[in-house]
Amino acid sequence: MKELFLTFEGPDGSGKTTQLRRLAESLQALGYDTVVTREPGGTPISDHIRSLVLTPDHKEMADHTEVLLYAASRAQHVREFIVPALKANRIVLCDRFVDASLAYQAYGLGISFDEVAAINRFATGGLEPTRTYLLDVPVETSRQRLLARTQSAGGEGLDRIEQKGEAYHTRVREGFMKILEQNPKRICLIDADRTQDEIAHDILQDCKQLLDRVFFPKPEV
Repeated sequence: MKELFLTFEGPDGSGKTTQLRRLAESLQALGYDTVVTREPGGTPISDHIRSLVLTPDHKEMADHTEVLLYAASRAQHVREFIVPALKANRIVLCDRFVDASLAYQAYGLGISFDEVAAINRFATGGLEPTRTYLLDVPVETSRQRLLARTQSAGGEGLDRIEQKGEAYHTRVREGFMKILEQNPKRICLIDADRTQDEIAHDILQDCKQLLDRVFFPKPEV
């Protein structure tokens, strides 16, 4: 039996959070002990850091500060929440992980890939996902979805990262594709420019095959 750590990645507006929740519900319906978390965040300390990183008020934040804050949030999250859950034989589904830092900070901001990777290896203690679902949509679609979200009733405004320009988000999407090329066995590419049901079906089918391969047990009743 292996630990099952599933992460969801993709450009902002790709629908990854919706699909993570749908997979969690499907796994729970099948009898699996499943927990959902997110980055940055997932613990009280990490959530405090999230507010610093994402608030639009901090436009003066240096790029290197952003890298370190994300890594600090992740270090706490891994040790306080993710690792204990995995050791308890729970399936952990996480909305973003190290791939996001590589895409947004190395490729998006232009900081050294090796430096961002090294900082995050230290932060995570080398923890890697079992499977990553990379939901991909064109940049134009991503921006349209984000704007529609902000215009909906009760919608929040764009955060500091979402407010960055189209060129930045294009680099981020290209970065995700490069990370996919480097990790073809771990990362499962999902066309997210389809209906939610179609996307959820493909993710669940892949996850079921993964569960069969690692012989992950359902809890005893």
